[in-house]
Order: sequence, then structure tokens, then C-alpha cells
Amino acid sequence: MIFARPSWRRDDPNHAFQTPECAPVRHEKPKLAGMMSLLLVEDNPRLRPALKAGLNATGEVLVNGECASGEEALRSALECGRPDCVLMDVQLEGVWNGIEAAVALRREFPRLPVVFYSIQDDDAPYRAFRRSGILSHYAYVRKSNFLLPDMIVPLLRDAVAGRSFIDPDIEARVQEVARRDDDSPLSWLEPNEREVAKLLARGHTNEQIAAQMGFKDKRTIARVNGQIYASWGLNDSHTDEKVARLRAALIFNENRLIEWNEAGVARVQNEDGKWVEWN
Repeated sequence: MIFARPSWRRDDPNHAFQTPECAPVRHEKPKLAGMMSLLLVEDNPRLRPALKAGLNATGEVLVNGECASGEEALRSALECGRPDCVLMDVQLEGVWNGIEAAVALRREFPRLPVVFYSIQDDDAPYRAFRRSGILSHYAYVRKSNFLLPDMIVPLLRDAVAGRSFIDPDIEARVQEVARRDDDSPLSWLEPNEREVAKLLARGHTNEQIAAQMGFKDKRTIARVNGQIYASWGLNDSHTDEKVARLRAALIFNENRLIEWNEAGVARVQNEDGKWVEWN
């Protein structure tokens, strides 16, 4: 994913920071020596002020910017300058999740310290974190384990110092997603083939897939289908195209390789790598 620098001007009346909710917060009280300036990115309107108040009350942090989306976080940092650290929920408003927002921020501000927290358990954020390439100056924790300000501040300080920490539960989920992705039948396809497989699994016809992907000739999609079937072992001469198409859709949606014997019985590999009947 390419993150484009947002186009806006400081004097633009339509600029998002003219809206009260996401406007950077400026404090009359100056930041004291040793205090960390913090950009808080949290889309829960009830939790955000509570976190801000709690962190400011520690005397070690000054929240001088707050917003609800990754896009606003990037604009805030560009508008007000680099904060010492960012505290960011992984699930946010807008297009970017917290991981993607951090990648965009660190493109503008290399190794900007970021502490992520999350209650999500779906694969997407773990996959995004794995692919982000973030190596240092970060922490990634479960919100339920590190919600109190006194627990968050040491994570912020460690991130600013260049250290990294990942909650063991999250690390296990990242590794689980990585193993599943490595074993995914989608890894056997090229990007164009994966897109065709996705549309096929959604029930689109070859004509619809060709139109959506910008191909003039639906026969191009038929050829791509053939490559998908070959990669997934569905090109047996005894299997007609309709059956192969249905089976390809099942493999895509299950995200695991499935094989069918001559009697039509489906089998999958278990954790020991043995083929067993798929129930």
C-alpha cells in the first residue's frame, strides 16, 4: 500500500483541523523537562478524554494532540510537528487502521515511537503488523492488559528509548497468522490470479470479472481460471469447469487447500500434515 502525503494548506478553511473534534490541542502550560509530548489517536469519544486526562495526570506525559483517525494523525504531526511518541488504537475511523497509519507516520518521521493497543482479534491487524516492517521504537499490547495510564507510560518511555515490546498474546496471534498465510493456497498465485480468484469466489461470471478488471476479452479470464485450477490441483480431465469453479471458490473462502478424490470426498491437511476427510 502506498501512503500519499495529504494535500492541504494551513490556511484552507475546509482543512480537517478546523473541526473541533480532531483539532490539535494546544496547552498554555509548557512541557516540562523530561515530559513526553504525545499524540493520542483513539476513535472512542468517551475513552479518548479519559486517557488524555489520566496520562496528563502522571506528570510524565503531555497530550498535545488528539484525533480519531490515522489520516488525522498524519496531518496533526505535519501541522504541529513531530511528537515524542504516539499512542494509537489499532481500530480507527477512516481508511487506515493504526498499523497502516504508523507506517505513513514513520515515512514522514523515521522511527517515530508508537505504542499500539487493540481489542481486535481478527487477522487483518496482525497481518498488517507483520507486513509493516516495524522493528523498533514500538510496543503492541492488548488494550485490556495495559489500559491504565501508569502501565502505558513505561511502554511510551521504552519506545522513545528505541526498545520494542509485543504482548505475548499478540505475538502468538501474529505468528499464527504468519503460518496460515505461508500455507495459504493464495501464496501459490500471482497477484492478478488472486484478484480473479477473489471475484470468482464472490460468484462473478467471467464476463463480469473481465469488465471489473478492465479486460476486453473474457477469454483472458478463462485462461487465468485455468492457471488457478492447475495451481490448486483442480484441472483433472474428469472435472468439468463448473465443478472446478465451485471448488476454487471453496478453497479461496476457506483459505486452505482442499483435494477431492474420484468419489468426490473432500480432504484437508490436519496440523500433523496428514490428509483427513473434511467435515
